[in-house]
Amino acid sequence: MQANKPADPGFLLPQSFMEVGSEQQLDFLREWQHKVWSAGYLGMAWPREYGGQGVDPVFQSIADQEMRRHAVPICFNVIGLGWAGPLINDMGTEAEKARYLKGILTGEDIWCQGFSEPDHGSDLGNAQLRARRDGDEYVLNGTKIWTTMGNFAKYMILLARTNPEAERKYDGLSFFLAPMQVAGVDPRPIRKLTGEYGFTETFFTDARIPASCLMGEEGQGWKIAMKTLQYERGAEAGAAGGLAFVRIAIDDMIAGLADVERDGAPALQDPAIRDQLVQMIMEEKAVVLGDRRAAIGALTTDYPFSLPLSNKLRFTESTRRMRQLAINLQGADGGLYVGDEGAREGGFWQRAYLNSFSATIGGGTSQVQANIIAEHILGLPK
Repeated sequence: MQANKPADPGFLLPQSFMEVGSEQQLDFLREWQHKVWSAGYLGMAWPREYGGQGVDPVFQSIADQEMRRHAVPICFNVIGLGWAGPLINDMGTEAEKARYLKGILTGEDIWCQGFSEPDHGSDLGNAQLRARRDGDEYVLNGTKIWTTMGNFAKYMILLARTNPEAERKYDGLSFFLAPMQVAGVDPRPIRKLTGEYGFTETFFTDARIPASCLMGEEGQGWKIAMKTLQYERGAEAGAAGGLAFVRIAIDDMIAGLADVERDGAPALQDPAIRDQLVQMIMEEKAVVLGDRRAAIGALTTDYPFSLPLSNKLRFTESTRRMRQLAINLQGADGGLYVGDEGAREGGFWQRAYLNSFSATIGGGTSQVQANIIAEHILGLPK
């Protein structure tokens, strides 16, 4: 792994798949993902006939740990590798598997997700993008937002409303494996706090897609979307592997603060600071152990989704707190950013902190996660 780790390309690489904003970054990461797949370390548990290795998922877990240990670049096609691919593997037809899976692994076919809308974010059941049947096609009209890599994607997993008259709003939704590179689809990049362009707002204006893009049947969209969210939240296995985020660990933070002083003494010798660091170390360890436990079905038979949901909440919130602590401990230098003279580690932690908020929102906000855990797992009242 170390021998094949690519050299520093000389330009800023994204810290996660949600920050891929330029063709330069895309080309570099696509080449890396193809290299990982060609070596047999991506899609290891997927069927051989569709580009995988057909081995036990534990081997993919080991490969991912090695990638993390060697701090290699991310495998950028995360929505394909982690959500669309597992969904197609589990619920798709043989024709859908043959058409889509290998392209996901190689990095040739980039996928994005069309769930959130400008007026319907966490209220996913109220999605209003309209898909009207017209012969052998569906005509799409509406808007999706926070579409990661929407401007680069070839396909979108799309939740759309096919029956606005349905008695239950959920019954009017259908699920599509929709092509993005058709007339009437207009993804417009959104500039983030960091200055990067990782998301788009995607406009559909009389966009026509083949009726064969419908997954399952009309009215099954909510069921399929919930299955997809289980992959996104880690409640269902099947991801093809690779790193979605660069390695950012408490050890890295401590190493970067070794020369920071507080009141004339090393900051890392301050009892109050050491107490905060110990707390972060415990939280980091809890996330690692929780993920390992969640991967063992025999340990989650009572509440199958409880550990992945709580791990998602714990991971995203503790990550945000750790990055904020790193900035606080830099003192006045914490106010500097990428490109500023004197920025510690090139502004790495400042950028990481600003990027951490999207993870607390995607796949269900921290508040939504806490409500699901409280109501459906702990049995607490609304």
